[in-house]
Amino acid sequence: MVNPQMVMYEEEFNQIQAVVDRLVREANAKVVFIVDKNGQLIAASGEVENIDTTSLASLTAGNIAATGGIAKLLRENEFATQFHEGEKANIHIQLVGNRVILVVIFDSKSSLGLVRLRVRKASDELNRIFEALLSKVAEPGSDSPFAEITDEDIDNLFND
Repeated sequence: MVNPQMVMYEEEFNQIQAVVDRLVREANAKVVFIVDKNGQLIAASGEVENIDTTSLASLTAGNIAATGGIAKLLRENEFATQFHEGEKANIHIQLVGNRVILVVIFDSKSSLGLVRLRVRKASDELNRIFEALLSKVAEPGSDSPFAEITDEDIDNLFND
């Protein structure tokens, strides 16, 4: 099944950003971000100024895709959680609702146990937000920014 491009409204974005901001504090993390499965950064919080978030988002999505391939070879649905331990930084990656990827980067000031506990709570919140967002988008007559554009409008745009 092909996933359509995600539509994000300001209300849901603000809710997602609040979860990400809170997770940075509660998990004592350096950086938290959310990426869609295509590698597009949705939200970020923490010490992001010295990180190439675009590359990290893209590589994280690639990592999830590769791990998904390994899961299929092993007849698993998915490996929803990944953890990478480095000398100075650790990364906890969580697939949320098979829709988005939650990434938490932390160091020795935090622990894997604390991060996992806080990620579980944040994942539940994010799942509810994305479920509500999907219902909002799927509602007939929903306020789509493209609802009033017709095929004729598109033809006229490209015929000029």
